[in-house]
Amino acid sequence: MKKLYLLFPLLFFVFITCEEEQKEQQEEVLDTTPTEVTLWDVTYSVEDTDTLYLLDIQLTGSIPSEIGNLTNLTYLNLGGNQLTGEIPSEIGNLTNLSYLGLNNNQITGEIPSEIRNLKNLTGLHLGNNQFTREIPPEIGNLTNLTRLILYGNQLTRMIPSEIGNLTNLTYLNLRDNQIIGSIPPEIGNLTNLNRLFLYNNQLIGSIPLEISNLTNLTELSLENNQLTGGIPHGIGNLTNLLNLILNDNQLTG
Repeated sequence: MKKLYLLFPLLFFVFITCEEEQKEQQEEVLDTTPTEVTLWDVTYSVEDTDTLYLLDIQLTGSIPSEIGNLTNLTYLNLGGNQLTGEIPSEIGNLTNLSYLGLNNNQITGEIPSEIRNLKNLTGLHLGNNQFTREIPPEIGNLTNLTRLILYGNQLTRMIPSEIGNLTNLTYLNLRDNQIIGSIPPEIGNLTNLNRLFLYNNQLIGSIPLEISNLTNLTELSLENNQLTGGIPHGIGNLTNLLNLILNDNQLTG
């Protein structure tokens, strides 16, 4: 019996040691987060990289999905390059971003719905690309946006009513697309807007009465659409307007 009593502590020690080793091995397997990311032949530290300013440096190819590992990024500007392909869904991992600029490239496909995760964005500039289909309704989650710029693409669906959630917007530019449908009345929620550009689209219907709520507007450009009906009397309330452009529609009065 004494031998058995001596054996029990030894077995217990072996069991505990094996359990700890297995736990350490599991933690090593689970911790697969990279410490560095290589983008366009340059290596960046995941921990230390909070800004990527790669404007106008002739980048080519598609945006690598690995960019989603740079989770400390607050500023990302890849504008003015020759980027192609689609925005990777991993862009939604960059939840600390305050600015995302991909303008003046040749990026195609849809604006990914994962953009809804970027709730700290104040500026989103995707102008002059080849984005198609719709402005995702998930964009309404980005309630800190002050500037939303999507001009010069091939967007073809209606303006989502969720755009009315973006009450901090001061600048909204959707010009030079193929956007259809009417201007949503929720546009009247954007009372901080200074400039609103919806020209060169295929918008129909009347100018919503709610546009008279936008008393901070200095520029309103709705020309070259298919708008009908009268010009709302409430536009007279927009006393800060410097430029009002409504030509090449089917407006009356």
